[in-house]
Amino acid sequence: MSSPSGRSRTGGSPPGEAAPPPRAVSAVELERRAFRKRQGAASVVISIVSTLVVAVLAWLLIINTPGWARVQQQFFNPEIALASLPRVWDGFLLNLRVLAMSAVLVLLFGLLLATLRTLRGPVWLPLRALAAAYTDVFRGIPLIIVLYLVGFGIPGLQLIPVRLPVEFWGTLALTLTYSAYVSEVFRAGIEAVHPSQRHAARSLGLSHGQTMRLVVVPQAFRKVTPALMNDFVAMQKDVGLISLLGAVDAVRAAQIETAAYFNFTPYVVAALLFVLLAIPTIRLTDWYTARVRAREQIGGIV
Repeated sequence: MSSPSGRSRTGGSPPGEAAPPPRAVSAVELERRAFRKRQGAASVVISIVSTLVVAVLAWLLIINTPGWARVQQQFFNPEIALASLPRVWDGFLLNLRVLAMSAVLVLLFGLLLATLRTLRGPVWLPLRALAAAYTDVFRGIPLIIVLYLVGFGIPGLQLIPVRLPVEFWGTLALTLTYSAYVSEVFRAGIEAVHPSQRHAARSLGLSHGQTMRLVVVPQAFRKVTPALMNDFVAMQKDVGLISLLGAVDAVRAAQIETAAYFNFTPYVVAALLFVLLAIPTIRLTDWYTARVRAREQIGGIV
């Protein structure tokens, strides 16, 4: 079907008329392509050379030192690594359980604290003050001290007739500490949402709670996702501190195996397990951050 001008709706030439020849690539574009090609080749060469330089420096400064053989035997013994892996792995599963439960509780409690700190009106002043005091206190106290206070102090009060496992107290200490950090991340995201979003939602008849749940919080969560993922990576490391309470996690299991073999290789095994746990989250964080940056820069000149 043709338009009144005689051209087809598909954008082609009128019937009986030959299609125009394709446009030739300009000399400027060809020069740009050649330049990009040369830049790509130069980047590859520079990457190879820099990698070789780092390898040579590592060999000169680490492997070629007089004490490398002794260090390798004490920290990188493959036989002891394989022998200690089962026990360290069993302890690492405890770390994973504590991490999974802590991550869920931190998200919920942190969001609650952020919501309390963003409440409007003088009637909510006591809740805002309590939430602000909580974040100030637990962001200032080191996690190790919180672990001691929670893991040894609260059970000493004998408020609970039964004896709870150390896993519970470690999860509670991590939740109390990281909720303070995550609440500030959530609060920054909530305050970054433009006020016009709230005004538009309220003008449509939504209550304050509905506005926060349906309009503000989803936008805030998208804005602060990279920061939340970085906090999750930090919590993956700090979950190993529950060994201070006596929990036989990966770190304590490595300590037991180290005492059995008189060798530090089990600690390296535990460290590798934590690294393998953190790498996917780190790469996912980098990918998501780059994706958000690219989406924000669509149509702009960088």
